[in-house]
Amino acid sequence: MDNTRRQSRRSVLAAIGLAATAGCLGVRSDGQQGAGSDTDPKYLNIGGIEQNPDGPAPPTAAQVRHLPHSLNDLRAAAQSGGPGVDGIPAIDEPQFHGAEDSRRSGEAPVFGIVHNGEAKAYPQLILVWHEIANDTIGGDPIAITYCPLTGTAQAFDRGETTFGVSGRLINSNLLMYDRGTGSLWPQITAQAIEGPLEGEQLAEKQLIWTTWDKWRTAHPDTKILTEDTGYQRRYGNDPYGSYLPPRGYYTNDNLMFEPLAEGNEHPKEVVIGTRTADGAIAFNKERLLSEGILTGEIDGTTYTAVADGRFETGYIYETPDGTAVTMDSHGEAYRVDGEDATPDALPLDREIGFDAMHFAWHGYYPDTEYVN
Repeated sequence: MDNTRRQSRRSVLAAIGLAATAGCLGVRSDGQQGAGSDTDPKYLNIGGIEQNPDGPAPPTAAQVRHLPHSLNDLRAAAQSGGPGVDGIPAIDEPQFHGAEDSRRSGEAPVFGIVHNGEAKAYPQLILVWHEIANDTIGGDPIAITYCPLTGTAQAFDRGETTFGVSGRLINSNLLMYDRGTGSLWPQITAQAIEGPLEGEQLAEKQLIWTTWDKWRTAHPDTKILTEDTGYQRRYGNDPYGSYLPPRGYYTNDNLMFEPLAEGNEHPKEVVIGTRTADGAIAFNKERLLSEGILTGEIDGTTYTAVADGRFETGYIYETPDGTAVTMDSHGEAYRVDGEDATPDALPLDREIGFDAMHFAWHGYYPDTEYVN
């Protein structure tokens, strides 16, 4: 990637008239940037984030997923994204109203989740300013996270703690911290690189990237996050570009930060990826939505991705040898060994999958199985 086309996050925001100062993305008035300690270059020791091994910890996964980078290498790759610790403020008291009260455009992107029977949607144009919403869904505490620079929206169990924005990035990706233990978590890998929970992996929930119209049609009882966040932001504008219509950072081939690994595809091409204990796999989203079914392998195990036209998304399933997954002629229903099923509920083990820009996925998982 030509470095002459790579600008800092701060300079890009300033260039479009948003000037990443205290009045924009919330950089602290004291100018704190969360600089790491010079005494031990192996650790970040970000100022303003206190580590506490006795603090409330977020739930972690029973099994750690594949990660080809060492934690030390990831720490070494961390860099300032501009604002300091909590300079981009998480939403800690999210407010909602019903679908009937929302004036949001039907084509606007939202991140949807259903948990314990409760459906909620989080507009991209709100989370682009906050990146984290610490919410409770279906009675369980869950963090909804979004990184605009990598095009990734992911949900995590948060337990009795909340998550904040550290102000650092790795591979252009949000580096979160939990306020209970002070551990640092890259969003995409969800594996702590520093702190009392170093090496542990967050427990994840399935989050869907779709449009408001598609989400409320499928879930008319959904609630949607409002702009009543406690902060004054230009919620009708996206400082990085636009998904409606697609333009700016989200479509060009420019990156603001050096990727962990260089790929051969367009950096902003969207993939739907998952990672297991044995490896990672990513499916080209455009092709999946066109063809309906794609298959690939991780270490000899077959994984099948199926499209869901209701939301223009896809799901990834582990597929035992000999299992036949087919699609009807309309591309709206699937059959598994002759049994009818909706795309989100095949009688197979479903992996947590999510959208990502190709450069971001490839950077973290350069050994990924890529199905395009």
